[in-house]
Amino acid sequence: MAERILIVEDEPKIAEILRDYLVREGYETSHLDRGDLVEDWVRDNRTDVVLLDLMLPGKNGLEVCKGLRSFSDSAIIMVTARVEEIDRLLGLELGADDYICKPFSPREVVARVKAVLRRGKRQAAADPGLVLDEAGYKACLRGKDLGLTAVEFQLLKVLVAQPGRIFSRDQLMDAMYRDERVVSDRTVDSHVKKLRKKIADVLPDREIIHSVYSVGYKYEW
Repeated sequence: MAERILIVEDEPKIAEILRDYLVREGYETSHLDRGDLVEDWVRDNRTDVVLLDLMLPGKNGLEVCKGLRSFSDSAIIMVTARVEEIDRLLGLELGADDYICKPFSPREVVARVKAVLRRGKRQAAADPGLVLDEAGYKACLRGKDLGLTAVEFQLLKVLVAQPGRIFSRDQLMDAMYRDERVVSDRTVDSHVKKLRKKIADVLPDREIIHSVYSVGYKYEW
């Protein structure tokens, strides 16, 4: 089955060029020209990659990206003419997988699409032994129940949903504690330490929760 790319772009000529190049590479494509249509569309349709313009009518790309990350693990590549560093960082902070600035080469966009898809496939192929049961807050690794607390499960779920993405401690705190309680960075570090120990009991020779100095944590098999 061909991967499906959703092009979210309000400039018809750019959307048409992207569609032509992606179809030529064997991808299925769909096109939306408004940001406020994206979330409902992704909920109703299989989507592997979203090419998401930043400046859109209805809802801007940063808002769309944040909304998608609340329920979808589709890869998101942000496409924009705004090159200010704050926009670049904010886009990635909200969960974008990559970022391309206009003007761009359509071939570069195709290459970025291939790269994020390859990354996802490598993670899926390399990680067959971890199963998360969201209803029961239960995580099994190679058939063994890790015995996680609800907070530890939520922490692992967030990290696993986006392999390779670096999460700050603040982002992890927001994901783990939905009741807006005030906790410190040390609390996150403590939960990560306990989670690592439980994983190490099953995989003593492999570390899959990685520290990123002065930034946060990421999951990588």
